[in-house]
Amino acid sequence: MLVKRVCRITALGGALALLAGCAASGGIEEEAMGAYFARDLPGMPADPLMSPVDNPILEARGLHNPPPTLIRRALLAQHERWVGTPYRLGGSSSSGVDCSALVQNVFSDTFRFDLPRTTEEQVRAGLEVERDALRPGDLVFFRPPGVYRHVGIYVGEGRFLHASTSRGVMISELDNRYWQRHFWQARRTLEPTLLARRLGETGEG
Repeated sequence: MLVKRVCRITALGGALALLAGCAASGGIEEEAMGAYFARDLPGMPADPLMSPVDNPILEARGLHNPPPTLIRRALLAQHERWVGTPYRLGGSSSSGVDCSALVQNVFSDTFRFDLPRTTEEQVRAGLEVERDALRPGDLVFFRPPGVYRHVGIYVGEGRFLHASTSRGVMISELDNRYWQRHFWQARRTLEPTLLARRLGETGEG
């Protein structure tokens, strides 16, 4: 009888230990999730931080002419959504995306602004701007070796969001020797006058 009781107590203790382990694991996952939403975004000051209820993308959607600071926050939030997505020529989804499709997706999702699909068409959109006059949301174009052109979105502080052929969706520095060497031009499609003209043509607003 004593042996049976010891066995039962041991089994019960093991079950409780397993339950405690699951509870501890869940706590770690919740803590990790909280840490994910609380961590600083690239190039952002300590405040503001991303959180489940702090969504600059939704804020930018609600404005016809979002300010540069909000545009930057929205683009960094898009980086969080897309980061690590592999590059795939012709791709346009989270399973694989090329540079012009990423730009098209981000502009459509963030600004409700329809850009053409290809880099060759996007480089004719908006107005050309000087490199030293770049603002968040401007398109930056490059002519690397080969037949293809490359495009990204300037996010401020010398950085741009793009789909790298080698590392997928990421943020790079314009002053990087490679990108500096192959910089081509920049275009501004979010100019207030252009947005106003678009809204007038579509009857929005």
